[in-house]
Amino acid sequence: MHAVTDTYNAQRRFFDSGATRPYAFRKAQLKQLKKVIKRHEAAILGALYADLHKHPMEAFGSEVGLLYDEIDHTLTNLRQWMRPQPVSSPLLHYPSGSKIYPEPKGLTLLIGPWNYPFQLLINPLIGAIAAGNCAILKPSEMAPQTEAVIRKVIAEAFDPAFVTVITGEGHLVIPEIMQHRFDHIFFTGSIPVGRKILEMAAPHLTPVTLELGGKSPCIVDKSADLKTAARRIIWGKCWNAGQTCIAPDYVLAHHSIVTPLLEHMKTAITQFFGDNPAESPDYARIINEKRFDQLTAYLQQGTIETGGVTDRAGKYIAPTILTNVSFDAPVMKEEIFGPVLPLIPYRETDEAVAMIAKNPYPLSLYLFSGSSKTEKTFIERVAFGGGCINNTLVHFTNAELPFGGVGYSGMGRYHGRSSFEEFTHMKGVMKTATWLDVPVKYPPFGNKIRLAKMIMK
Repeated sequence: MHAVTDTYNAQRRFFDSGATRPYAFRKAQLKQLKKVIKRHEAAILGALYADLHKHPMEAFGSEVGLLYDEIDHTLTNLRQWMRPQPVSSPLLHYPSGSKIYPEPKGLTLLIGPWNYPFQLLINPLIGAIAAGNCAILKPSEMAPQTEAVIRKVIAEAFDPAFVTVITGEGHLVIPEIMQHRFDHIFFTGSIPVGRKILEMAAPHLTPVTLELGGKSPCIVDKSADLKTAARRIIWGKCWNAGQTCIAPDYVLAHHSIVTPLLEHMKTAITQFFGDNPAESPDYARIINEKRFDQLTAYLQQGTIETGGVTDRAGKYIAPTILTNVSFDAPVMKEEIFGPVLPLIPYRETDEAVAMIAKNPYPLSLYLFSGSSKTEKTFIERVAFGGGCINNTLVHFTNAELPFGGVGYSGMGRYHGRSSFEEFTHMKGVMKTATWLDVPVKYPPFGNKIRLAKMIMK
């Protein structure tokens, strides 16, 4: 506890000194972060392979290259984001001017997950630094090799009074850390743990960003390009062996195209990973035996159309498509978070909307359709965090798009400007000149209400 308290106090002193506020400081720290990541890039990719069997191409694209883009985008726009924003003022308070001043929140706590253990911890850090905050990082202990690399990268890049890493078993360390009051907490992980984070933050009234998950639906209507849809669905589902919070969790396919879509999906699996995906260097593994056991239980809850092969010792589960799945089965009530994909038919758009409503507030939604009317229906009638039309996953990679959940899938937004604003307090200030002092607001009021109504109507 003393080590945590010492770290917390050191960061509080550093922030209070004002060192993090200047644009030059923030810019230098972001450049330093990118420089050190590049220096340790090979070690990062090696750690991700050791923890999750991620191919270097997949690991670079989703965990490292994406961060380079995020840092570059932030550096390009940071000076503009930091400028005070003038806004209009009520005529009643003439002569006044109003501005919004972006202000750092202070001390931040960033808690990362195990599925993208590097990127999903460093990405919010970029926003925290850009906004002028200090940060304590808690990486997931379930990806130990990546955790070790994160410690090395952060120690090399930053003064620990500015940014540092605390490690250990999450259920023990996080409650200890959160006995202190932070100015913002950013958590990526499961819904149950997210609830606990909110509970621990509540006594301090600390704002919290929750990036959670849920059952993200993928809808394929009869106007879709089925071959392309199948390839993009399988790619999105099998990226990181399905251990992706925005992976397509289940497919709702129009009843008239279920059979050809299924055949195209089977073909895509073979094209991507060969006849035996266990031998493919491009296919990741399940993080641990506990998750493996949870996933293999789903295989009994429908008809296996392809896949179903497992190896507990190797933490391998083949890309698997299930049909004849009941909405009452656990596989349709819990976020799957693995390479198991239920395929369910629907007849009318309203029926598909009603099916999605059984698992409300998904983090993502994917629609494959050539119909703008159908597109409009799902965007307007389904509450979801974000998504794609005729694609999967890629909305996450656009720094111009805010990323985050809604309802059970989370709260708050990040990426690009949204990250900067998430870690920033927008301080509103009105400045009034003294050369004129309009008396309408002062007593005695008499019949001044008539003038006030004329001005404010």
